[in-house]
This record gives sequence, structure tokens and C-alpha cells, in this order.
Amino acid sequence: MISELFSVGPFSVSPFGVLLVAALFGAFLQMRWGMKRLKIGGEDDANTLLLAAAIGGIVGGKIYYAALYGDWGLLLNRAGIVYYGSLIGGTLAVSLMIRLRGLPFARTADTVAPGVAVGYAIGRVGCLLVGDDYGIPTTLPWGMTFPEGPIPTTAAALERNFDVEIPAGVEANALIPVHPTQVYETLIAGAIWLWARRRTGKTAWDGLLALSVFALLSVERFFVEFLRAKDDRLLGPLTLAQGISIAIVVLVLALWLRGRSRHAAESV
Repeated sequence: MISELFSVGPFSVSPFGVLLVAALFGAFLQMRWGMKRLKIGGEDDANTLLLAAAIGGIVGGKIYYAALYGDWGLLLNRAGIVYYGSLIGGTLAVSLMIRLRGLPFARTADTVAPGVAVGYAIGRVGCLLVGDDYGIPTTLPWGMTFPEGPIPTTAAALERNFDVEIPAGVEANALIPVHPTQVYETLIAGAIWLWARRRTGKTAWDGLLALSVFALLSVERFFVEFLRAKDDRLLGPLTLAQGISIAIVVLVLALWLRGRSRHAAESV
């Protein structure tokens, strides 16, 4: 694992930080491509939406992290930018900017959503490199160990932090192979992005592509969570992220029914 790429005085630069910037840039390139394809706005609009996504995403991710652990002091902690907090915060900020810029909301959302998918795929590479957000123990041949990182995959650390049952006789400092869920998510989110890119401008009505992307990403996260090593299974066997995934799918379904009805009415 790589905890630091380089440092400048007291400031260190980690792979996660670099990949976070790369995720934003990748999302911007995808969004700008989509806006050109659908003939929406201009370069200034794209830059404004990117800035809104970055600020809203970082603030939302930090608030979610601090609220989850009940410690608002974590807002100033370097670690802890949680995906769903970033998604909610970024979505609210971008939605506000779309309205303020006078852009067509649903059509612009169709250019933003694929960017979320590619940004998520890139961001998970950063998690892999720093040894964060991995899965539960596995005997599969592609299982990985993370000797460094926020929580190394030693028997003692997994048992202490995630209540993982370790077989008797395993030494406390033994490294345990776990599911590389970061890789799973990068591959699945990348596939969703490629599909969405091909579908841009080809859906039956504006907004359908955005709804589809958010639904697919939520379903992906719901199922991957069963393989994640987590300490927030607050909803019985389900994690908080799974609860949010279900809520997003329900919201998407309601918006899809509304959009389909509106499209049918306009087609008469």
C-alpha cells in the first residue's frame, strides 16, 4: 500500500488525494462531452457545475462522516470523505447551480450522471492504493491483504474493528486475505459509465439516463456492501449505505413513473 506519494514541508500528498482530483477531472471531461453532445450550455457552465460538485461533494462527505461517528471534530480531520455524503452534497449543489444557470434540468442531469459513475470508478482506485474500504475475509484466489492503511487486515484489527470471526490458532498479527471490493466497484462503476456514455442522447425522454445511472450505482453499492468489512450495520443485517441505496432506488422509481407519465402525455 502507498500511504504517501511525496510531501511538501508539513503537507503530504497521498494516492487518495491524487485520485480524488483525477475523479473530479474525469467526471468533468465526461460531463463536458455530454453537454456538447446534447448542445447544453458552454465551458463556463461546465466549470461552474464542476466547482459546485467539488465543494458540495467534499462538504457533504465530511458532514456524513462526522455525523456517522457523532464527532463534529472529524470535520477538520483529513480522512473521512464518504461516498453517499458526497453524492448527496454534490447533487444538491449541482442541482442548485443548474437552476441558477438556467440550464434544462433533466437534460443537464443526463450529462452529469455518467460523470458520477466514472468519478466513482476512479475514486475507488484511490481507496485501493491506500488500503481503505476493503471487504470481508475470503479464500478466493484474488483475495488481497492490506498490511498498511487506516485499518490493516491483520486478524486482530479485523476482529476488533469489524467483529470478524477469526479461526482459532490464527496469530493476532497474521494478515488475512479479504475481498478487494474497491476493485469490484471500479469495474462495475466503469461498466455503468461506458453503458451510460453510449446511451447519452438516445433515451426516450430527458432525465431517464440520469435516473438509470443513479439506480444502477445504488444497486451496485447495495450488493457490494454484503462483502464489505463495515462497522455501521445499523439496520439489522444491513448497513447505513444499504438503507440509503434502497431509499435512492425508491426515489428513482417514483421519478421514473412521473417522467414516463409526463412523456406519454406529451406524446399524445
